[in-house]
Amino acid sequence: MGDHIEDWATHITRAELSSTLPRRWAHTQGVAHRAAEVSQVLNQDGSLLVAAATLHDIGYAPRLAVTGFHPLDGARFLRDEHRADQRLVRLVANHSFALLEAEERGLQEELATEFPLLEEPLLVDALVYCDMTTTPDGDRTTAQDRVAEIVSRYGDDSVVGRFIRRAAPEIFASVERVEAALADQPR
Repeated sequence: MGDHIEDWATHITRAELSSTLPRRWAHTQGVAHRAAEVSQVLNQDGSLLVAAATLHDIGYAPRLAVTGFHPLDGARFLRDEHRADQRLVRLVANHSFALLEAEERGLQEELATEFPLLEEPLLVDALVYCDMTTTPDGDRTTAQDRVAEIVSRYGDDSVVGRFIRRAAPEIFASVERVEAALADQPR
């Protein structure tokens, strides 16, 4: 992988989100920037992380929203239209504990069957970290503030509100593990 996959991911995501969903595009750019900052903890998978961060919300694009569940819609788009790398597609499909939200939506079996979780904990955690420490406008935030913002935007009793409250302990643990890995990096 390398710069090529990152450029490809940016090109596709810009085409799908920048004009139709500019705020989502701003968030995506912030998540990708965060991924570039933390990519050194992943060695050879740094470019994969940046590409996944860039593509993680592509399923929100209006023309791609088939099920209305953006991780699944985005992963299917990447797999079916672009024949994207399987690890990349699985990261997009399962980003930020999407399996828990899929359960809330009655799509858990479908997501898990089509796109099994990656057994690469630091890579998975790094994508959670990047997504959950970035505001909807692409700025830095804490995971606690991000979860609170999501609950306030969607509402406590919404599918997303229920999911994010359930996922919060896992999100916070992922962020802590990535912060520890970053702290262990030589300066």
